Amino acid sequence: MEGNCFNQTVFLFTLLLAIAASSLDPTIAPGLLRMHFHDCFVRGCDASILIDGPNAEKTAPASKFLKGYKVIDDAKFQLECECPGVVSCADILALAARDSVVLTKGTSWAVPTGRRDGTVSKASDPDGNMPGFQDTVDVLKQKFAAKGLNTRDLVTLVGKHFITIRLDLPNATVDTQFWLRIFNLLLGAHTIGTAACEVFSYRLYNFTSTGADPSINPAFVSHLQALCPQNRDGSRQIALDTGSADRFDTSFFANLREGKGILESDQRLWTDDLTKTFVQRFLEVRGSLGLSFNVQFGKSKVKMSNIEVKTGTMGEIRKVCSKVNEY
Repeated sequence: MEGNCFNQTVFLFTLLLAIAASSLDPTIAPGLLRMHFHDCFVRGCDASILIDGPNAEKTAPASKFLKGYKVIDDAKFQLECECPGVVSCADILALAARDSVVLTKGTSWAVPTGRRDGTVSKASDPDGNMPGFQDTVDVLKQKFAAKGLNTRDLVTLVGKHFITIRLDLPNATVDTQFWLRIFNLLLGAHTIGTAACEVFSYRLYNFTSTGADPSINPAFVSHLQALCPQNRDGSRQIALDTGSADRFDTSFFANLREGKGILESDQRLWTDDLTKTFVQRFLEVRGSLGLSFNVQFGKSKVKMSNIEVKTGTMGEIRKVCSKVNEY
């Protein structure tokens, strides 16, 4: 990013205002964070998710309910007016993800810039790249490792990508419902946000021949069953981080320790020996083996934002984020 073109503080302020202007919709900030995750896991962090088209990445079932495109478009428009052809859409998305966390009273981190934008976007690209809602921890580790991320990054990023999606499409196809579940379970930070009963109620009823998922705290099963009665409104939203739904903190990990993980993939982090070690370390910051979650989150986000970036002569700097340049 060329510093002589504009004052970066003004740029960041413009971006913050764009996000804040959308704050009346509480799904925008988590949507931007989730969009950045999605973008980086598919073709790298090149803003391919922003490109329009009948068969573009954003039309894939897993991408249908991403939110925040207008925030990115507004920021890009303002920047092109001030310094055309300098700031990539990929950089804007990376900065928007960071500022979304800040605006929700979370941590901040320095975002490396200089990415260039991709020119290819296909609806088939998310297949096999995005984490699945029934993936085992071993499969999740493999998918993260393929992107240069380790188990610590996996646990960290699970801890904080906000989920606020509703499954209220009664006429959706089986395939769409499958991808909606994947979307709700994108390894994303679950310390803030909600999930629909539809996403996890299978854990509460007939999970085994004897009843509920045995990994759930029995008292918590009763609590969730009261909130999500069997065969009732599956679109009802339940906080993913019980007791701390609106705070960016480590209580999500404490809930896993107590058997109160809402999502099956979340609770599995406590049953796998290696991921459990990191969960414990996030809960023991004062001990010799403790980890600062906020510090680690920033580090993991920087690593993720560097996945397969395009620099130099690769890609381009789009004039409009939703379409490739015309030459």
